[in-house]
Amino acid sequence: MDKKVLVLCTGNSCRSIIAEALINAKLDGVMAESSGVRASGRVNPNAKKVLEDNGIWRDEYHSKTLDTLIDNEYDLIVTVCDHANETCPMFPRPTPKIHVGFSDPDGKGFDEFEKTYKEIEDILLPKIEEFFN
Repeated sequence: MDKKVLVLCTGNSCRSIIAEALINAKLDGVMAESSGVRASGRVNPNAKKVLEDNGIWRDEYHSKTLDTLIDNEYDLIVTVCDHANETCPMFPRPTPKIHVGFSDPDGKGFDEFEKTYKEIEDILLPKIEEFFN
């Protein structure tokens, strides 16, 4: 049975979208969704490009508000920015949470998005695997 992970950040336009896509593409038996505590309503074009360049973009990825997912059941909540970690809401049922913060590439050059992609792949994915094993 697949494990369900919710990835949270502030705007749900860069880091959480990249993490969602990486988890879905690289971790067998784990399905991810992402959301923002104050969702921007858009996916950053550079976040989309880095996912396209790595062959893991899906048209279903979009910026979502937390209220659209709050009633879903998750096996793990992952916060990828300090603001989301500090303001993470209570979910209807107790859900384990881990925090791994990454610098926000928004407003920076494409190389920062590539760096963020690599950091999430190298740091966050092993932590999620370790949590489920």
